[in-house]
Amino acid sequence: MSFDKKYLVWALGYAAIGMCLGIFMAASHNHVQASTHSHVLLVGFVISLIYGVIHKLWLGEKTPGLAKIQFIVHQAGAVTIFIGLFLLYGKVVPEAQLDPILAIASITVLLGVLIMLYMVLKTNAVKT
Repeated sequence: MSFDKKYLVWALGYAAIGMCLGIFMAASHNHVQASTHSHVLLVGFVISLIYGVIHKLWLGEKTPGLAKIQFIVHQAGAVTIFIGLFLLYGKVVPEAQLDPILAIASITVLLGVLIMLYMVLKTNAVKT
């Protein structure tokens, strides 16, 4: 499967999860997971969708090895953030235990952005 399609599939999966969480919060009148909901939709859905568009329009399959690493880095960081936030705001795991995990996951997502930036610059993908 091409990277643009992988990102699209993951983005739509995140959209479904984020919407289900939003519907649950609305139905239960309990919005404690609002931050988790926002992160699933922004970091998961929106960023994955943007990465898919970048691959489709500019990168294609020009850097398959690095693209695979970037894909794994982004998804690992994003999923870890979502699970961590869900556990944090659900008061399942204490904040002191989750803080280091969430910090590493956030840096991992940032690393994914930096790798994407490198791929875009390396492949002369930006059209002028």
